[in-house]
Amino acid sequence: MSDPRITSSIFTRGAVDLSALRAPTPTSTPAQAGPPAGAPGGAVGGVTVIDVTEATFQSEVLERSLNTPVVIDFWAEWCEPCKQLSPVLERLAVEGGGAWVLAKIDVDANPRLAQMFRVQGIPMVYAVVGGQPVDAFSGVVPEAQLKQWIQAVLKAGGVALTEPADPRLDEADDALMTGDLDAAEQAYRKILADAPADAAAEAGLAQVGLARRVAGADPQSALAAAANPDDVDAQLLAADIEVLSGLAEQAYKRLVDTVRRTAGDDREKVRQHLIGLFTIAGPDDPAVASARRALASALF
Repeated sequence: MSDPRITSSIFTRGAVDLSALRAPTPTSTPAQAGPPAGAPGGAVGGVTVIDVTEATFQSEVLERSLNTPVVIDFWAEWCEPCKQLSPVLERLAVEGGGAWVLAKIDVDANPRLAQMFRVQGIPMVYAVVGGQPVDAFSGVVPEAQLKQWIQAVLKAGGVALTEPADPRLDEADDALMTGDLDAAEQAYRKILADAPADAAAEAGLAQVGLARRVAGADPQSALAAAANPDDVDAQLLAADIEVLSGLAEQAYKRLVDTVRRTAGDDREKVRQHLIGLFTIAGPDDPAVASARRALASALF
């Protein structure tokens, strides 16, 4: 019954009409069937993960979403794919630190809710912001893709989410600091396999390469050899040593000047080396921005 595809155009099938699910009069008390909005509910790790029914839908989803984005997980006990997705959603809710709330709805116990949301297959996940559905998908998706989707939901809800620190990154950094370069490289590559755009892991991997290149080199001898401007390899090693010595701007200038003097394979070798040094510093470093402009000028 599950559909593994992301259904980004789900709302083209027709708007979700939630008006029938709102309390008909102020005297009705549907929220009493479950924990009140803002209460721990089915709290997992200190973050609210709520089991929602039709009786509690208004308070726990619609009203709550006016202040905090709510992600609805439509599931059923018999659904095997749900057993893959639901634990991941619950863990991400914990990691979100209260930035969003996970509302779990059993489709067998709440068929009217499933009908109102046009649920045709489960697991089915909806995001509700400001009392209205804003996005949805069905099926099991990779965790990295799920995180991106949640980030988009939070952005739609005006929430700025700080990504929790990845403990794997701390382990990789520790390995790098203790000189276990093989372990550090393996750890950084594993992070990048899950999150190819992880800037910290990219920088760490570039530092591993730098450490390997300067291993066993004598700084004074290396810098002396770089007095010959035509020795490309000497220029590369000298730039590495300058970066490690806190002279990154000097290293960048050295390699930009080398790009200007070289051509063909040598020029490309120097360019790639310089880009690798930029990765260590990160794109927000003013020296990197300046050096990138100088490199562009040297190339074109």
